[in-house]
Amino acid sequence: MKKWFISLFGTGLLLLAIGTAPVASAEEAAPAAAAAVTAPAAQAPAAAPAAATAAAPAAAMPTPNKGDTAWLIVATLLVAMMSIPGLALFYGGLVRSKNMLSVLMQVMMVFSLITVLWFIYGYSLAFTEGGAFFGGFDRLFMKGLTVDSVAATFSKGVVVPELMFVCFQATFAAITCGLIVGAFAERIKFSAVLLFMVIWFTFSYLPMAHMVWYWAGPDAYTDAAAAEKAGALAGWLFQKGALDFAGGTVVHINAAVAGLIGAILVGKRVGLGRESMAPHSLTLTMVGAALLWVGWFGFNAGSALEANGSAALAFGNTLLATAGAVVSWTFAEWVMKGKPSMLGAASGAVAGLVAITPAAGFVGLMGGLVIGLLAGVVCLWGVNGLKRLVGADDSLDVFGVHGVGGILGAILTGVFAAPSLGGTGIYDYVANAVAPDYSIVSQVWIQFQGVITTVVWSGVVAFIAFKLVDMILGLRVTEEEEREGLDISSHGETAYRN
Repeated sequence: MKKWFISLFGTGLLLLAIGTAPVASAEEAAPAAAAAVTAPAAQAPAAAPAAATAAAPAAAMPTPNKGDTAWLIVATLLVAMMSIPGLALFYGGLVRSKNMLSVLMQVMMVFSLITVLWFIYGYSLAFTEGGAFFGGFDRLFMKGLTVDSVAATFSKGVVVPELMFVCFQATFAAITCGLIVGAFAERIKFSAVLLFMVIWFTFSYLPMAHMVWYWAGPDAYTDAAAAEKAGALAGWLFQKGALDFAGGTVVHINAAVAGLIGAILVGKRVGLGRESMAPHSLTLTMVGAALLWVGWFGFNAGSALEANGSAALAFGNTLLATAGAVVSWTFAEWVMKGKPSMLGAASGAVAGLVAITPAAGFVGLMGGLVIGLLAGVVCLWGVNGLKRLVGADDSLDVFGVHGVGGILGAILTGVFAAPSLGGTGIYDYVANAVAPDYSIVSQVWIQFQGVITTVVWSGVVAFIAFKLVDMILGLRVTEEEEREGLDISSHGETAYRN
């Protein structure tokens, strides 16, 4: 125990030093600046803390609105509920009873570990100015953060407490890492999970969050020249104009690819195809799915950062698209297998939630419904046909649902964000109006670039991370420990008493 803990701690510090060495310090960097002139109206969650302080010293500092602050507090609580207990119970019900506690422990510990790392260095590398791929050290160890610090939103002159923005984003990072564990459940070492998460969080989640979401906020868009200058300092994919309202690329595709790589490298479960691997409690899975759905309103609607119409649109799409996916998955399964299943309905709900995430604040309600209906059918194929084609033992179908659903939603965001189809379009913060020249073809191409970037980046980082962990600790438990169950062999306890 002592040896691997020292390895975990030392490796994490070493990787942090290596990963952040090229990034400019706060003193070397220029004031934070914003993305392209036609930046998304609500590219949530993306506001940079320095945006609100970029105004001239003589200008009055905007103060947070109590309603926006209260909503962000509630949204943060809802996202935390998605992980513990939502995701934990959803995954826990899907594994065999002898591995129930191991999954709960992995989700809870990963959530806690990533939250700690987020406050130490994660937030700074994701949401302060540095380069196109990593931020800087402005907020390392929360340096300079006070109760009066503010973060920009998506409206000029409107801010929220930066501390709440930090907390809100912490829950996003934590649940993203938690999603990965479902892909290699029931056979991986607990120590291996923790060390992998430190590496992957540092080199995949943080740069993806910075690439997609970092900008200085709308107040940097005073004129065309200022906007052009600001755009050059935003995250790489944000500069390209990629739309991701609440994490289709950063969260779902990112985690799903890492999970798939893990499932391949860790190997298949002992007895797969010969022994029963049926879920031990679909009741708990249903409870977990329901908690995920409720919590997802904070995930998506909270990403507007304000209690406004954008939040209401994201809320409505989260409700409607998810319901549509439950209906389409259930009926498709009914036709294919002759009976509709509770597992199918719960999986359909998660598929709908995943697919609408990147689009939630950009598409109209009917666009959201179409995305949800398609997600139910396409993700059903993802966990059946595609899974057989790939041949990996993705235990809880992380890639089939989060990967396939995330890719579908990211691409369709480019279609249904069009004003001609009821979407919000792209907001021009210099003109303070929706840009009149939205092109579906161009935006879909930009969305595709975002998807490919995420797949390649996460895949490479995950492969290297798993190989490093395998060399340092080993990835999986022994066959004897796996057959006994990870509850007993890894944690010395059992979920159920006979």
